[in-house]
Amino acid sequence: MKEIFLGDVIRQRRLELGLTQEELCEGICEPMTISRFENGRQTPSRNRIRALLQRLGLPDDRFYGLLNAKELEISNLEKEITSLHVQFERAAPQEKNRIRKATFAKHRELEQVMDGDDTLSRQLILRSKYILGTENGPYSLDEGLSLVLEAIRLTSPKFDLDAIGRGLYTESEIKLINNIANCYTRAGRHYDAIDVLKPLLRYLQTSLKNIPPNRAQIPLVAYNYARELEIVKRFDDAMEIGEYARRICIDYGVYTVLPDILMILAECHYHQGNHEKSAERYRQAYYLYKAIEDESNLAILRVEAKDFLGLELD
Repeated sequence: MKEIFLGDVIRQRRLELGLTQEELCEGICEPMTISRFENGRQTPSRNRIRALLQRLGLPDDRFYGLLNAKELEISNLEKEITSLHVQFERAAPQEKNRIRKATFAKHRELEQVMDGDDTLSRQLILRSKYILGTENGPYSLDEGLSLVLEAIRLTSPKFDLDAIGRGLYTESEIKLINNIANCYTRAGRHYDAIDVLKPLLRYLQTSLKNIPPNRAQIPLVAYNYARELEIVKRFDDAMEIGEYARRICIDYGVYTVLPDILMILAECHYHQGNHEKSAERYRQAYYLYKAIEDESNLAILRVEAKDFLGLELD
């Protein structure tokens, strides 16, 4: 199997984008450097490599230097599937089926190129089937839960829901545990969801808070935990976790779930009788949803703010 090194990746991507060596390296290095790099005769400094990769829209991870052609294809397919997850979650109802079909097609492509013992790719496919397949899709919630449990046990065979805090998890496994809680939530099993999210958040806070890839998981898990606490009317606890999640988003620069967290805080303030603070949080959430064009949540927020506070947001 032919090995693809970093110079090969850069040449391939440069040609895909229709760039000359001179256009790519402008302001970074000399064209001769690019030529030698692409031919495996010279390696630029790390900073120049990072700049070249960023210019080409490629990740600047060091592992790229070790990928062969098959691994690169698998990596690209997995990124496409993950991107489709995001599109699905934000899509209007009429668009979801199209995205689901496109994602399931990517599953088949990935299955054709991955090895039979590739548990990580298999795990992604199972998780993807849960995310896209249980929302008006081919799987019931019980089947979705089975998919998620099967997925996590591919890499953590001894996984025990009653001993979450005693495990050691990959980023993918953390997402799967969060998915288990989400499945409980959707089934109305809110106390079961709390029993999953509480030890998971504690694990993230104590074990992985300084590992950058996992920092994005902390606000998401904290948001889900706060949401469940609010649902069971533990408003003080929900407020405490929600404020913690808001602060983490700001401190870590992870803003994906920040508007959702602000919605939780707005609702908790309302239930606690602090309508002025509730209105402030609703407005903050509104402008963030508007900035990211999240029409689904904007519609929910408008109705809720008007019903609770008589607040018109448009």
